[in-house]
Amino acid sequence: MSRIAVFAGSFDPITLGHFSIVEKALPLFDKIYVAVGTNTSKQYLFDADQRFDMAQKSFSTFQKVEIAAFEGLTVDFCKDVNANFLLRGLRNNIDFEYEKPIAEMNKKLYPDLETVFFITDAEMSCISSSIVRELIKNNGNVERFLPPGLKL
Repeated sequence: MSRIAVFAGSFDPITLGHFSIVEKALPLFDKIYVAVGTNTSKQYLFDADQRFDMAQKSFSTFQKVEIAAFEGLTVDFCKDVNANFLLRGLRNNIDFEYEKPIAEMNKKLYPDLETVFFITDAEMSCISSSIVRELIKNNGNVERFLPPGLKL
């Protein structure tokens, strides 16, 4: 049985933290889908095509990573691609408190899905898409918070 994982998010924009989680997960899985989601209740800085393109550029050298776009529930996307693992990154206990009930609900909706948490490296714990978006909006330099080679 293949070990297929999904790392889902809005990736608005994708950050070095996201990149690091996928790098950590690569040795554990046969395939990782970086699933760029769209939530109709969110207002994005980058449109769906731009976010998808950023993810593709970020992971273009990783053979086991496939970029996909999806709408709706992450758990339904996991079913569609036969994934049994959902990857999540944790920067702090607030992230854990947010992610834990979601993982529990996903397990109820799809019993074969296991959420795997990765602890963010300390030097990346302050990086979030929302902070990077604020820097972008205020003409700050975000290059060091983005995956290698990604230019906005």
